[in-house]
Amino acid sequence: MTLEEVHGQEPMPETSDSSSSSASSGSRMQNAGKALQELLVSSQRRGCLTAGVYESAKLMNVDPDTVAFCVLAADEEEEGDIALQIHFTLIQAFCCENDIDIVRVSDIQKLAAIVGASEETGEPRDLHCILITNPAEDAWKDPALDKLNLFCEESRNVNDWVPSITLPE
Repeated sequence: MTLEEVHGQEPMPETSDSSSSSASSGSRMQNAGKALQELLVSSQRRGCLTAGVYESAKLMNVDPDTVAFCVLAADEEEEGDIALQIHFTLIQAFCCENDIDIVRVSDIQKLAAIVGASEETGEPRDLHCILITNPAEDAWKDPALDKLNLFCEESRNVNDWVPSITLPE
């Protein structure tokens, strides 16, 4: 049974307005992808980036007030990983409870190209969860973070609670 059947309505036909809406939605997602790339680069430069599911969970447990933004990433073949999806569900719940904006990315290779290897070991990092932090004593305002917060707010207005972003090439 579909939502339309429940409410006794016919599905809305596609109109020319909806095609321009999806075109603007595509450019909105491209802008969000560029903003995310800028935010990741600038936050890493500032030392305000935490990568890894375990490291992110530790930080959220110890100091959730410093978390400004969350990125969850999984490649297509990892979407079936139940353990990873459970971690994602718990992280999403925590973010929603603490008013932390959150997005999903489906290309870990692009994310790795932006963020790079671990500075301490040079090893590839776990990029399934990335947190952008903003210490309270250092009120860092990044225009890319503002754009992403607006993107997330607009997505929530159309009931897309964890929007997906495509990173630029």
